[in-house]
Order: sequence, then C-alpha cells, then structure tokens
Amino acid sequence: MPLQGNLRDFTTTQLLNLINLSGRTGTLTIFDGVPTGELDAMKQEKFAPGEQKASVTFRSGRLVSALLSSQKGDLIAILNKTGKLTDQQARIIRERAKGITDKALAMRLIGANYVTQTDVVNSVQQHTLDIVYNLLSWRIEPFRFDDGVGAKDGDRILVPIDLENVIIEGARRIEKDEELFAHIPNLDMALKFPENPKEKFKGIHLNVEEWRVVSFVNPKNTIRQIAKANNMSDLEIRRVIFGLEQAGLVDIVKPAGVAEKKSGARSGRRRSRSKQPPVQKDVVTKLIDRIKNL
Repeated sequence: MPLQGNLRDFTTTQLLNLINLSGRTGTLTIFDGVPTGELDAMKQEKFAPGEQKASVTFRSGRLVSALLSSQKGDLIAILNKTGKLTDQQARIIRERAKGITDKALAMRLIGANYVTQTDVVNSVQQHTLDIVYNLLSWRIEPFRFDDGVGAKDGDRILVPIDLENVIIEGARRIEKDEELFAHIPNLDMALKFPENPKEKFKGIHLNVEEWRVVSFVNPKNTIRQIAKANNMSDLEIRRVIFGLEQAGLVDIVKPAGVAEKKSGARSGRRRSRSKQPPVQKDVVTKLIDRIKNL
C-alpha cells in the first residue's frame, strides 16, 4: 500500500529522511493541490491530488532521478541548461536523435567530442539536485510514495546521490528560499533594465543561466514566461532574478499593458490567462551581445 499524504503535514525533508533511514526503493510523486472545500481535523482546507507536478526516484535509500512536469528533463535539455550544449547544437541534436535513449545519446555525444563523461554525470546530478532543493519549498501539495517503482535503467541516466548530504544542504537553503519567495512572491511581474545598462553591465561576469534571463528582459515578458523559455523552475528563476536585482542590473516592474487587461471584459481576461503571448526578446538584446564582448 503506497504512503500518501500532504506536504503540509509531512514535509519533503521528512520524506527524504524516512526514505534514507529505511533504505527504500521507489518513486515519490507530488501533485497539484486541488481544494476540496472540506476541512481536516486541524480545521485546515483539504487538497485532493490534481495533475502530477514532480516525481523523484530512489534506489536503496539513494536519490537517483528527479523530474518536474513543467520542465524538460531529457539529456539534451539538461546539457543545454548547464551550458554544455548551445541552443543551436541542442536543436540540431534533438532533430537527429529522435527515439534514442539518453544513455545511447550520451555515448554518441561523448564519441563526437561534444561533451565528456564527467560533463554528463555532473550535469545530470546538478539537474536532479536542483529539482529536489526546489521541492523543499513546497508546502501544500499532496504526495504518494510507491515502493518498488523506479526509473528504468535503459531509459535514463541515473546518478546515485547520498541523501544525507542532500538533507543537510537542503536545510541550509530553506531559510534563504523562503526569503526569495517573500521578495518575489509574484512571477507574473516583469523585468526591465535600469538606466544606462551598458555602464551597469561593464565588468560584470554572469553565468549561462543569468545571461539567458538577461536576454529576455523586456516589460512585455513576465518572469513566469522567462522561466518557461529557459526551462527553469520557479525557485531557479527567483534565485537568478534576485541576484541580478541586487546587483542593480534589472528592476522588477508590472508587465506592459497590465492596466488594459484589468479593464477588459471578464471573458477577455479568461482568454488572456489561457493563452499567454509568446516571449519576446527586446532590441536591447543586441546591446547585451555587445556588453558580453566588452
């Protein structure tokens, strides 16, 4: 019988501790929380499981794989996100590698000198850890742990990770992550550059994820849209934006045209929510390209 509950009552950290101490093999699935309109014994609202949000796989008490439903989790996306493959390389390889498992693709990429074995292992491990650290900030989602259910060896690259270090590092991050959510509570805000962006960026050294976010800075693009365009989780986009804002490189603003949307008819609002406009790159991207070469 699967272990079921809600992260409000049994946190992700407690689940990791249980799995670690009992040396379990299985998959933890976390769902969207759908309000039921009912109250539990503690007079708190009950949530029923909705769509799947994340799945985390364990083998003999070790973390081996993690996936977010809102993110691409294949090897190409992972290597692209960590900067081991450029956007153009990722597009070409994806077109040519349809139907190939991650393990087989990794062997091809290593053989063609696109990446090294270390690149693959480190990128997959970091991707897995980033997802799990993100899950530590979730508070009301229903979950289910199924014993004995795991990822197939032939489909994905599994990198075993000891849970003790994950739990310790996760505990260190929780307080900081809560500050991030308090500072940036709404991902439907947008970003803009301050005055004289060239002067601000001069001498600044940004990593791959930071440059990708910067390239989409435009009051027409919401933070949520930028995160989706860059295959980033809610927590990851908050961390990047917080750092850019603290460095004075971006400002958080209301999205362009938000006033007009609010004044529209209710049906119009529903249409705008169901289909958001595509992310648009600002002309300032050309300026950023120049800044990167300073």
